[in-house]
Amino acid sequence: MSLLLLIRHGENDYRRRSRLPGQLPGIHLNEVGRAQARQLAWTLSETPLKAIYSSPLERALETAEPIARLHNLNVQPLPALADVNVGDWAGRSWKQLQRTRLWKQILHQPSAVRFPNGESFAEVQQRVVQALTELIHQHGEKEVLAIVFHADPIKLALAHFLGLPLDAFQRLNVDTASISAVWATAEITRILFVNRLPGERLRWPG
Repeated sequence: MSLLLLIRHGENDYRRRSRLPGQLPGIHLNEVGRAQARQLAWTLSETPLKAIYSSPLERALETAEPIARLHNLNVQPLPALADVNVGDWAGRSWKQLQRTRLWKQILHQPSAVRFPNGESFAEVQQRVVQALTELIHQHGEKEVLAIVFHADPIKLALAHFLGLPLDAFQRLNVDTASISAVWATAEITRILFVNRLPGERLRWPG
């Protein structure tokens, strides 16, 4: 089985300003986020990583880079790991969005949601799960992969692996710089833990 470490990127100021980033370019880690990335690298310093993959967005790449350096690996960007394409909602404030009818649907029936000129949650789940499945097929048994991307895509992947309906994915919590671990083959998956914050070193058999 391959071990997939699903890692959310570190903190950034755009999110702290209560705006929805989506796939907007040019959003970088702030000082806290950079510290989180360094702590993630330390946490995984004794984990025998075979490869590290990332969303192509800057905040994910900047989180992945310290981990990659410590393991003498190159970060491999995968477009399928990008954040949700929220279309016309990109850059808008949470306060504005929470007044809309679509916001209530996002909370209670996300399976029916399509962002204006953007993606549906079902499409995001499909592209992310397909990308992770391809990585499982690509890598051999007992290989450990670090995969750095975004909150909703990670939650959608976890919901799939847990067998949860898409409408339940918002019940999962994935904090910045958290790690969720999935043992996986082409046939079965096992969720080892969800939303573990960096701290003591993770040790896995090589």
